Amino acid sequence: MMAAEKDVVRGKVRINEPMSKHTSWRVGGPAESFFVPNSIEDLSQFLANLHPDIPVFWFGVGSNLLVRDGGIPGVVISAARILRDLVRVDHLSVRAGAGLPCTQLARQCIRWGLGPSEFFAGIPGTVGGALAMNAGAHGGETWERVESVRTIDRSGVINERAPGEYTVAYRSVTGPSNEWFIEATFRFDPDVTPSLDVMNEMLERRKRTQPLGLPSCGSVFRNPPGDHAARLIEDAGLKGFSIGGAEVSEKHANFIINRDDATATDVEELIEYVRQKVIEVHGVELVHEVRIVGEAPR
Repeated sequence: MMAAEKDVVRGKVRINEPMSKHTSWRVGGPAESFFVPNSIEDLSQFLANLHPDIPVFWFGVGSNLLVRDGGIPGVVISAARILRDLVRVDHLSVRAGAGLPCTQLARQCIRWGLGPSEFFAGIPGTVGGALAMNAGAHGGETWERVESVRTIDRSGVINERAPGEYTVAYRSVTGPSNEWFIEATFRFDPDVTPSLDVMNEMLERRKRTQPLGLPSCGSVFRNPPGDHAARLIEDAGLKGFSIGGAEVSEKHANFIINRDDATATDVEELIEYVRQKVIEVHGVELVHEVRIVGEAPR
């Protein structure tokens, strides 16, 4: 499967790599192949040489991902380590790599006096993940700030894209297929001065209200219009409810934590149980924002 790349690709390829080592839930079966490129050129060459029938899964830092216990077939590409640049383009714009942590983006933009940027500190994970799902926090959303993006496609070709080429909604982004974000340019407002104190308060609020010291994916479900998923789950009496080693957090009901060596199956079954219980109690169908991928265990 990998023979064609060996002469030209300098990155690392691991076979049957446990995805539990790479996801914030600490669960998940193996990736058939796990590729870590050492440069954009390396990544482009790898994709160009890859057989078109081999499935490709683009992986960030696994903070919003549930990989089933059967693992992921084909190739998982983990390029976050090479996509961490942050450059000031002009007095209102910055260019950020998809692997850059959102908290780092927020901190540097505040140092540069670019706002509103504090909300990025409330987004767990990377710029690439935030772009893929229009992540937001504390009243701000990623794509409100996007001026342009760069992507890489299945053939290894790099493309420049405008926001108008994407359909963006609450926690949802649809655009050209078989392309992955590698970079974005963000533009901020000239009359907004960001506040380090506001950002720090956001981070402190997260510590107070979320189980940050335990394996989880952050918020599991999207907030329904006019309400909060956490309130609906808590009012359904589900705080502390568990299946196997997976548990609805006592601290924040929209978090499912890996309390005791959970499997991905435990987590997925608990997600579905919560969803069905909220329908039963409130008549509201929650939609999960966590991405569930891979195959069921054999």
